[in-house]
Amino acid sequence: MTELISSERWVKSSYSGGGGSCVEWAPTYASATGTVPVRDSKRPTGPTLAVSPRAWAGLVSLARSADV
Repeated sequence: MTELISSERWVKSSYSGGGGSCVEWAPTYASATGTVPVRDSKRPTGPTLAVSPRAWAGLVSLARSADV
């Protein structure tokens, strides 16, 4: 899967600010396939996690509700 989405536009988390811990996802790929690819922005050629839209929504909800 990583090869298929390497040319996709990746979007960095709005929570990344200036910190080093960032998550990116590829919304165009997610819309086209129904699978949300997620990766560590510090390792763009590293592993990619594929999750369902429901799992992605849960992760986003958890991140928004966390005390930061």
